[in-house]
Amino acid sequence: MNPATVGLDLAKNVFHVHVADASGRTLDSKRLTRRELLPFFESLPSCLIGIEACATAHN
Repeated sequence: MNPATVGLDLAKNVFHVHVADASGRTLDSKRLTRRELLPFFESLPSCLIGIEACATAHN
């Protein structure tokens, strides 16, 4: 997988990630637990990461 952009939706326990290539085509989309999140990002090459969180994600 050669991602250009990763979108990360923050939450308390389950995170949603969307991986896209340089043309915007989806390469992967999945739900990850807190335990799975860091290993997922460690396995990716350098890329742009966009983070989104709703107001309730911070409570």
